[in-house]
Amino acid sequence: MTYIIGEPCIGTKDTSCVDVCPVDCIHPRSDEEGFEAEKMLYIDPDECIDCGACEPACPVAAIGPEDAPIEGVSQDEWDKWLTINTDWFKK
Repeated sequence: MTYIIGEPCIGTKDTSCVDVCPVDCIHPRSDEEGFEAEKMLYIDPDECIDCGACEPACPVAAIGPEDAPIEGVSQDEWDKWLTINTDWFKK
């Protein structure tokens, strides 16, 4: 299982989640090329260890486990965000 970043992150990109991630699986970091151009942050599902440290660190409640959508989001919609997060790392 992995954690997912969803729609509330768009335009926010608060990097509090990046700071607490023990495996550095959330990108782009503010010091990475392309950070300014991205609309949101993404969690690499292959690197995420499912620790959950990022979820309470997010000030806009945009992060949750893949099998438990954030409040107000259906599982089908949440699955779309899993694909968005996964696809970002295929670039």
